[in-house]
Amino acid sequence: MPESFRTEPQEPAAPEVRVTLSTASVFPRRVPLAFESAAELGYDGVEVMVWSEEVTQNPRSLAKLSADTGMPVCSVHAPTLLVSQRVWGRSPDAKLERTADMALELGADTVVVHPPFRWQYKYARQFQDQVRTLSESTGITIAVENMYPWRGGKREFQAYLPGWDPAEHDYDAVTLDLSHASVAQQDALVLLHTFGDRLRHVHLADGNHGARDEHLVPGRGSMQAEKVLQELVARRWSGDVCVEISTRAARTAAERHDDLAASLEFARAYLSSAPHDFRPPPGVHHRPHDAW
Repeated sequence: MPESFRTEPQEPAAPEVRVTLSTASVFPRRVPLAFESAAELGYDGVEVMVWSEEVTQNPRSLAKLSADTGMPVCSVHAPTLLVSQRVWGRSPDAKLERTADMALELGADTVVVHPPFRWQYKYARQFQDQVRTLSESTGITIAVENMYPWRGGKREFQAYLPGWDPAEHDYDAVTLDLSHASVAQQDALVLLHTFGDRLRHVHLADGNHGARDEHLVPGRGSMQAEKVLQELVARRWSGDVCVEISTRAARTAAERHDDLAASLEFARAYLSSAPHDFRPPPGVHHRPHDAW
């Protein structure tokens, strides 16, 4: 072939990372606002946090919200928070199966689940096997989320079985939550490397290594969220980055809107192969009881 016709092989384009919005990010406002805000601001989809709000438990209602706003449901968070222990009954393994079924019905490809609480010892014994079997049978990625030790004064309480850190367990898929890593006083970049190919989902937020799960707007804490996102780009990672922040301190709709917009702009800025520096404005000061 003549020299003039030779071309250098082109490196495949990096996979596009979707930036989605957790419905928890608008609490105490209702889920329809999360879908509407995601559409207005330009998010790629929504993660539904299943809890006491009835619409989060109803796939037909969620499908209608999705169709009305054009926002796909990309992931579903199982009702495994302390405040959602009675949602869908008291059997945690049955609740996980029901979450996977709802994800299938809505076309979501990921279910986020917390590890069992310490008092759920029967569930904990078969948790890893159930997660693996359910993922294989449904094709849904069941991504176990990193948690943290509970602290009171100078004492720590190990609230999860078989443990709060997925790095110490053989799960096939994990979710990295930056706010949880902050409470656990872990380096999110180290966790990212430790999880390796098992990392399938990211909850984007921030924190200041305190005892509270703050879920700050990314860039307002000390977790170096921008470096985490840039490392995902460097690794050519594919998955969803879900903004999961607390806006409970917002005094007005405009303040909540600004926090959601700043979080999306932060994600877009640092998930780019040619990143630009972005620092969110200070925003509303969070009091301790604003934390999750």
